[in-house]
Amino acid sequence: MSLPSGCYDQIHMPDKATVESIPPLSSRERILMAGKRLFARNGYENTSTVAISREAGTSESQMMKHFGSKQGLLAAIFDRGWATIAERVQMAQKNASLSQRLFGTLEAIAVELDNDSDLKEIMLLEAWRVRKDNRDVLLSQGYHRFAEVVDGILSEMRDRGQIRSDVNLQAVRAAFIGMTEGLLRDQVVAKRSEFIADYNFDDARRVLEILVAAFRGEPAQSLKAVNE
Repeated sequence: MSLPSGCYDQIHMPDKATVESIPPLSSRERILMAGKRLFARNGYENTSTVAISREAGTSESQMMKHFGSKQGLLAAIFDRGWATIAERVQMAQKNASLSQRLFGTLEAIAVELDNDSDLKEIMLLEAWRVRKDNRDVLLSQGYHRFAEVVDGILSEMRDRGQIRSDVNLQAVRAAFIGMTEGLLRDQVVAKRSEFIADYNFDDARRVLEILVAAFRGEPAQSLKAVNE
Protein backbone atom coordinates (compact mmCIF):
# COMPACT_ATOMS: atom_id res chain seq x y z
CA MET A 1 0.00 0.00 0.00
CA SER A 2 1.31 3.41 -0.92
CA LEU A 3 0.32 6.10 1.55
CA PRO A 4 0.60 9.85 0.96
CA SER A 5 3.61 11.57 2.43
CA GLY A 6 1.65 13.33 5.19
CA CYS A 7 -2.10 13.60 4.85
CA TYR A 8 -2.15 16.80 6.83
CA ASP A 9 0.15 19.81 6.75
CA GLN A 10 1.68 21.18 9.91
CA ILE A 11 -0.04 24.30 11.27
CA HIS A 12 1.74 27.56 10.41
CA MET A 13 1.91 30.36 12.96
CA PRO A 14 0.05 33.57 11.93
CA ASP A 15 2.05 36.72 11.23
CA LYS A 16 2.08 39.72 13.59
CA ALA A 17 -0.51 41.69 11.63
CA THR A 18 -2.95 38.78 11.78
CA VAL A 19 -2.46 38.36 15.53
CA GLU A 20 -3.03 42.06 16.19
CA SER A 21 -6.30 41.96 14.25
CA ILE A 22 -7.74 39.14 16.36
CA PRO A 23 -10.47 40.42 18.75
CA PRO A 24 -10.03 39.94 22.53
CA LEU A 25 -10.84 36.46 23.77
CA SER A 26 -14.01 35.82 25.74
CA SER A 27 -13.79 34.73 29.36
CA ARG A 28 -14.79 31.22 28.30
CA GLU A 29 -11.91 30.99 25.83
CA ARG A 30 -9.44 32.39 28.37
CA ILE A 31 -10.57 29.81 30.94
CA LEU A 32 -10.18 26.99 28.40
CA MET A 33 -6.66 28.14 27.55
CA ALA A 34 -5.67 28.65 31.18
CA GLY A 35 -7.08 25.29 32.23
CA LYS A 36 -5.26 23.47 29.45
CA ARG A 37 -1.99 25.22 30.28
CA LEU A 38 -2.19 24.56 34.03
CA PHE A 39 -3.48 20.99 33.75
CA ALA A 40 -0.55 20.21 31.43
CA ARG A 41 1.99 21.91 33.70
CA ASN A 42 0.77 20.80 37.13
CA GLY A 43 -1.69 17.96 36.54
CA TYR A 44 -5.46 17.95 37.03
CA GLU A 45 -5.47 17.09 40.73
CA ASN A 46 -2.84 19.74 41.59
CA THR A 47 -4.64 22.56 39.78
CA SER A 48 -7.27 24.52 41.70
CA THR A 49 -10.19 26.44 40.29
CA VAL A 50 -8.74 29.54 41.97
CA ALA A 51 -5.48 29.14 40.06
CA ILE A 52 -7.31 28.64 36.77
CA SER A 53 -9.48 31.72 37.30
CA ARG A 54 -6.45 33.81 38.24
CA GLU A 55 -4.51 32.61 35.19
CA ALA A 56 -7.51 33.42 32.97
CA GLY A 57 -7.95 36.87 34.48
CA THR A 58 -11.51 36.19 35.54
CA SER A 59 -13.53 34.89 38.50
CA GLU A 60 -14.42 31.42 39.75
CA SER A 61 -18.08 32.29 39.24
CA GLN A 62 -17.40 32.75 35.51
CA MET A 63 -15.71 29.38 35.37
CA MET A 64 -18.67 27.72 37.09
CA LYS A 65 -21.06 29.55 34.79
CA HIS A 66 -19.38 28.23 31.66
CA PHE A 67 -18.26 24.74 32.76
CA GLY A 68 -20.03 23.85 36.01
CA SER A 69 -16.94 22.38 37.65
CA LYS A 70 -13.24 21.68 37.17
CA GLN A 71 -14.15 18.31 35.67
CA GLY A 72 -16.55 20.05 33.29
CA LEU A 73 -13.67 22.25 32.14
CA LEU A 74 -11.47 19.21 31.57
CA ALA A 75 -14.23 17.58 29.51
CA ALA A 76 -14.56 20.75 27.42
CA ILE A 77 -10.80 20.75 26.76
CA PHE A 78 -10.99 17.13 25.60
CA ASP A 79 -13.99 17.86 23.38
CA ARG A 80 -12.21 20.84 21.83
CA GLY A 81 -9.15 18.69 21.18
CA TRP A 82 -11.08 15.87 19.52
CA ALA A 83 -13.11 18.39 17.50
CA THR A 84 -9.88 19.86 16.12
CA ILE A 85 -8.63 16.37 15.28
CA ALA A 86 -11.95 15.65 13.55
CA GLU A 87 -11.49 18.78 11.43
CA ARG A 88 -8.17 17.40 10.25
CA VAL A 89 -9.84 14.11 9.38
CA GLN A 90 -12.40 15.95 7.25
CA MET A 91 -9.57 17.55 5.27
CA ALA A 92 -8.67 14.16 3.85
CA GLN A 93 -9.39 13.72 0.16
CA LYS A 94 -12.75 12.12 -0.45
CA ASN A 95 -11.34 10.07 -3.31
CA ALA A 96 -8.61 8.56 -1.10
CA SER A 97 -8.62 4.81 -0.61
CA LEU A 98 -10.06 3.38 2.59
CA SER A 99 -6.61 2.44 3.87
CA GLN A 100 -5.40 5.98 3.21
CA ARG A 101 -8.43 7.36 5.04
CA LEU A 102 -7.73 5.09 8.02
CA PHE A 103 -4.08 6.10 8.07
CA GLY A 104 -5.02 9.77 7.76
CA THR A 105 -7.42 9.45 10.69
CA LEU A 106 -4.69 8.07 12.94
CA GLU A 107 -2.16 10.55 11.59
CA ALA A 108 -4.54 13.39 12.50
CA ILE A 109 -4.12 12.48 16.19
CA ALA A 110 -0.33 12.53 15.90
CA VAL A 111 -0.22 15.82 13.97
CA GLU A 112 -2.59 17.71 16.26
CA LEU A 113 -0.90 16.57 19.46
CA ASP A 114 2.53 17.23 17.98
CA ASN A 115 1.37 20.80 17.31
CA ASP A 116 -0.14 21.35 20.76
CA SER A 117 2.17 20.15 23.54
CA ASP A 118 -0.24 21.12 26.34
CA LEU A 119 -3.08 19.16 24.76
CA LYS A 120 -0.70 16.25 24.22
CA GLU A 121 0.22 16.18 27.92
CA ILE A 122 -3.41 16.30 29.06
CA MET A 123 -4.93 13.87 26.57
CA LEU A 124 -2.23 11.25 27.06
CA LEU A 125 -1.71 11.50 30.83
CA GLU A 126 -5.08 12.67 32.17
CA ALA A 127 -7.76 11.38 29.79
CA TRP A 128 -8.07 7.84 31.12
CA ARG A 129 -7.57 8.42 34.84
CA VAL A 130 -10.28 7.75 37.41
CA ARG A 131 -10.98 11.01 39.26
CA LYS A 132 -11.22 11.12 43.05
CA ASP A 133 -14.53 12.98 42.71
CA ASN A 134 -15.97 10.43 40.28
CA ARG A 135 -15.42 6.67 40.08
CA ASP A 136 -15.97 6.71 36.32
CA VAL A 137 -13.46 7.53 33.59
CA LEU A 138 -14.13 10.87 31.90
CA LEU A 139 -14.72 9.91 28.26
CA SER A 140 -15.58 12.90 26.09
CA GLN A 141 -18.27 12.93 23.43
CA GLY A 142 -15.59 14.05 20.99
CA TYR A 143 -13.75 10.78 21.49
CA HIS A 144 -16.97 8.82 20.97
CA ARG A 145 -17.50 10.58 17.63
CA PHE A 146 -13.89 9.98 16.59
CA ALA A 147 -14.20 6.27 17.42
CA GLU A 148 -17.35 6.10 15.29
CA VAL A 149 -15.41 7.50 12.33
CA VAL A 150 -12.77 4.79 12.70
CA ASP A 151 -15.49 2.12 13.09
CA GLY A 152 -17.11 3.30 9.87
CA ILE A 153 -13.87 3.06 7.89
CA LEU A 154 -13.09 -0.38 9.29
CA SER A 155 -16.60 -1.63 8.42
CA GLU A 156 -16.18 -0.45 4.83
CA MET A 157 -12.79 -2.12 4.63
CA ARG A 158 -14.27 -5.42 5.82
CA ASP A 159 -17.17 -5.15 3.36
CA ARG A 160 -14.62 -4.82 0.55
CA GLY A 161 -12.57 -7.75 1.79
CA GLN A 162 -9.68 -5.59 2.99
CA ILE A 163 -9.85 -6.82 6.60
CA ARG A 164 -10.12 -10.42 7.66
CA SER A 165 -13.60 -11.57 8.64
CA ASP A 166 -12.41 -13.43 11.75
CA VAL A 167 -11.30 -10.37 13.73
CA ASN A 168 -13.47 -8.15 15.92
CA LEU A 169 -13.57 -4.65 14.46
CA GLN A 170 -13.85 -3.01 17.86
CA ALA A 171 -10.66 -4.80 18.86
CA VAL A 172 -9.03 -3.56 15.65
CA ARG A 173 -10.14 0.00 16.43
CA ALA A 174 -8.75 -0.29 19.96
CA ALA A 175 -5.45 -1.55 18.55
CA PHE A 176 -5.13 1.30 16.06
CA ILE A 177 -6.05 4.13 18.44
CA GLY A 178 -4.22 2.51 21.37
CA MET A 179 -0.98 2.15 19.42
CA THR A 180 -1.23 5.74 18.18
CA GLU A 181 -1.72 7.06 21.69
CA GLY A 182 0.98 4.75 23.05
CA LEU A 183 3.56 6.04 20.57
CA LEU A 184 2.85 9.61 21.67
CA ARG A 185 2.44 8.84 25.38
CA ASP A 186 5.91 7.33 25.69
CA GLN A 187 7.36 10.59 24.33
CA VAL A 188 5.55 12.52 27.07
CA VAL A 189 6.63 10.06 29.77
CA ALA A 190 10.24 10.24 28.56
CA LYS A 191 10.28 14.01 29.09
CA ARG A 192 9.13 13.56 32.69
CA SER A 193 11.32 10.61 33.65
CA GLU A 194 14.43 8.62 32.76
CA PHE A 195 12.42 6.45 30.39
CA ILE A 196 13.90 6.29 26.88
CA ALA A 197 11.67 7.05 23.87
CA ASP A 198 14.15 8.41 21.34
CA TYR A 199 11.99 8.73 18.23
CA ASN A 200 10.34 11.62 16.43
CA PHE A 201 7.07 12.33 14.62
CA ASP A 202 8.27 10.78 11.35
CA ASP A 203 9.28 7.58 13.17
CA ALA A 204 5.84 7.32 14.77
CA ARG A 205 4.17 8.01 11.43
CA ARG A 206 6.13 5.20 9.78
CA VAL A 207 5.01 2.72 12.44
CA LEU A 208 1.37 3.70 11.87
CA GLU A 209 1.84 3.27 8.13
CA ILE A 210 3.19 -0.26 8.67
CA LEU A 211 0.33 -1.08 11.05
CA VAL A 212 -2.35 -0.05 8.57
CA ALA A 213 -0.62 -1.89 5.72
CA ALA A 214 -0.36 -5.06 7.83
CA PHE A 215 -4.12 -5.39 8.11
CA ARG A 216 -4.33 -5.81 4.36
CA GLY A 217 -1.78 -8.63 4.26
CA GLU A 218 -2.06 -12.39 4.45
CA PRO A 219 -3.73 -13.99 7.48
CA ALA A 220 -1.36 -14.14 10.43
CA GLN A 221 0.00 -17.52 11.44
CA SER A 222 -1.65 -18.87 14.56
CA LEU A 223 0.73 -18.94 17.52
CA LYS A 224 0.68 -21.51 20.29
CA ALA A 225 -0.30 -20.10 23.66
CA VAL A 226 2.56 -20.30 26.15
CA ASN A 227 0.88 -18.78 29.24
CA GLU A 228 -1.93 -21.21 29.88
